[in-house]
Amino acid sequence: MPTVEEVEEALSNVIDPELGLDFVELGLIYGIEVEGGAVHVTFTLTTPGCPIGPQVVEQIDEFVSELDGVESVESSMVFQPPWSPDRMSEDAKFALGF
Repeated sequence: MPTVEEVEEALSNVIDPELGLDFVELGLIYGIEVEGGAVHVTFTLTTPGCPIGPQVVEQIDEFVSELDGVESVESSMVFQPPWSPDRMSEDAKFALGF
């Protein structure tokens, strides 16, 4: 069975193509649930109009599915609470000039 930490590490491979930083550092991953081999990831985008949603879902499925013990991956895109730069890691804030 994968751990939340392993899933989070796998999600660090999901990159925002416009910003060039990963979804974990950007604070776009809102939740990770692991029940047995089933993984559910809740995420958001920097703006509701961002067109990369389908690409992100594919990347989440691809990278998380590679973990040992993962039998299924489900993801949900949400916009509440709205994302803000405050959710970013200090490294991401520095890289983007915040």
